[in-house]
Amino acid sequence: MAKTNKSSHLRRARTAAIAVLAAGSAAVLALALATPTLASVSAASQGARSGVAAAPQANSPGFWYGTDSDYIAITSAAPYREPVIGGAYGGYIGMTGNWASWQGCHGRVVWSKANADNASTNYLTYHLGIGVAAYWFMAGPGVDPHYNGTTKEAQAWGADQAAEALKDLAKASPKVTYPVVFMDVELPGDAPNYTPAPDNGWNSVYTSPCSGQVSSGYIAPAVDRADFNGFADYLTSHSSYKAGVYSAPSIWTDIFGTGSNASLTNTYEWTYLPETASLANPPYNWCLAGTSTCAQFFGGMTSSSIYALMWQWSGGGGVRNPYGDFDQIDKVRMP
Repeated sequence: MAKTNKSSHLRRARTAAIAVLAAGSAAVLALALATPTLASVSAASQGARSGVAAAPQANSPGFWYGTDSDYIAITSAAPYREPVIGGAYGGYIGMTGNWASWQGCHGRVVWSKANADNASTNYLTYHLGIGVAAYWFMAGPGVDPHYNGTTKEAQAWGADQAAEALKDLAKASPKVTYPVVFMDVELPGDAPNYTPAPDNGWNSVYTSPCSGQVSSGYIAPAVDRADFNGFADYLTSHSSYKAGVYSAPSIWTDIFGTGSNASLTNTYEWTYLPETASLANPPYNWCLAGTSTCAQFFGGMTSSSIYALMWQWSGGGGVRNPYGDFDQIDKVRMP
């Protein structure tokens, strides 16, 4: 999701300051749309003019294609088609809330009502895709105004964020239809439009949520995990939503390490590694078509896990294309 500059990831700094890291399918339609619409032909032509090769309009069995975060123009008539790539538009994933905005800092909330409407129409009227999904741009313990270094406080901070996310979800328009809410756990780097903390408070403690001033360059992985668990536990005990997480292998270990605090056994995942700026070879199964480049999950999960749900394969993590964020969504594993 092109929410932040995810090419600027931060390595865990236990005794020093933060350093920046470089980081960042559609299911088969019952009736094939053999003849492209004028709108889809126009979109493909636009892609060619922008230096993006128009991909074949083939769908990977058991997957949808979708988009997330910022608006991408969908020029076809309903039932809507995935921009540039073709195939049914299989879903939209938007930011339901941002911890920084909630705390009164400058924090952008990225929700495209137009794309959400497109996805909702395909889902409710044409029974295509997952409809609308949501994520919460999550804060680590280090920007908790009540931070005291304990797992108890970190868990309460995570629960507070989940409570706010549920309030935002109740107001979402159109309605969120996907049963998993994703915690966006990342190290965004210098992204002042989204967060005053380059690591979102996962690796460093700040003097206040909005200050951007580090008071300590270390947070124990167990404290980070308590924050994560607090969100997931509150979400699932106070709603029918299931807990999911958006992250990537390098970021996950940077925050939670490689021990028990990093292990995930029953949390749904949406990854963004690896990624590409090219839209010429969209994913087929869990790999870019015709290549050996395949989705990489984290916390002990692989693409064969029932908890591996989505792959943001282009547009996020700082690896841009001329349009925006493109996602592959598993249809068979719909929770």
